[in-house]
Amino acid sequence: MKDHYLNIVSSVERLHRLFLDVVRVELDLLRVYDINNVQALVLYHLGKAHLTVSELTNRGYYLGSNVSYNLKKMIERGYIEQTVSAHDRRVNVVKLTAKGLEFTKKFDAALNRQVALLTGQDVAFAEVEQSTDLLRRVETFWSSLLIRR
Repeated sequence: MKDHYLNIVSSVERLHRLFLDVVRVELDLLRVYDINNVQALVLYHLGKAHLTVSELTNRGYYLGSNVSYNLKKMIERGYIEQTVSAHDRRVNVVKLTAKGLEFTKKFDAALNRQVALLTGQDVAFAEVEQSTDLLRRVETFWSSLLIRR
């Protein structure tokens, strides 16, 4: 069991790195050169929501080491708009601009192509669903370990 457990961890790390590489290729195909792969995922997950920076981070939409830097770059490049919350002036709220929304539409189409290709590789929906369920249970387990500390 221990070997399989450690294999899950290694696989998740490898999959994440590979997916970021795939996103980089998709950005090149879309001729989007002003954001990186991590920023593309943040934009996609943000979607039409209006979130605080902490909500963005807590929901796991942010994948990377420096939230402030990446948000600053996406704001500078016109993908995200940042405003002060009407309820708490200490809190900043971010949302996609028209440019950000247009990007997410194109990126969503790219993800749909990937899903179609994956399905063509004889990967069944049930297998993906089971894998997702397993990874969520491991996530819950890890979260429970952190709460105990």
